[in-house]
Amino acid sequence: MPELKQLDADHAPAVLAFELANRAYFAASVPDRGDEFYDRFADRHSALLAEQAAGICAFYVLIAEDGSVLGRFNLCDLEDGTANLGYRVAQHVAGRGIATATVQELCRLAGVRHGLHTLRAAAAQANAASQKVLTKAGFVPVGPADPADLGGEPGTWYQRGLALQP
Repeated sequence: MPELKQLDADHAPAVLAFELANRAYFAASVPDRGDEFYDRFADRHSALLAEQAAGICAFYVLIAEDGSVLGRFNLCDLEDGTANLGYRVAQHVAGRGIATATVQELCRLAGVRHGLHTLRAAAAQANAASQKVLTKAGFVPVGPADPADLGGEPGTWYQRGLALQP
């Protein structure tokens, strides 16, 4: 059974392998991160851990039984009980409900562990799969997203209120 874990230093090799294995798949629906992201991955991973330690963001990975990463789920810009949700799942598990189930679990953790009461997420109009995940996970559209928030693509902001109890 896959397990959602908060990102730590030991996850770096598996996260890099996940990103490299799925690079072309991700680039079909979100802007590519560019070669520098991969070339400087260790520095980027350390920077994420520093942001997490400072309470700015909370990063999670969905780990398969074999230790590989099936997905990344991020809570960014934690402020005043609100955060922005971002996620990506491996191509070989896409379309199986894993993203939806994990987003729902992260919504629970966001309230219980991080004291958040609202999550927001932006989805590009062309990314029907992400829109479907958000809708199934209880998010509702709240307005247009600035294309700058989505790599130049038009889209929609979604929002979900959270329960603060388990």
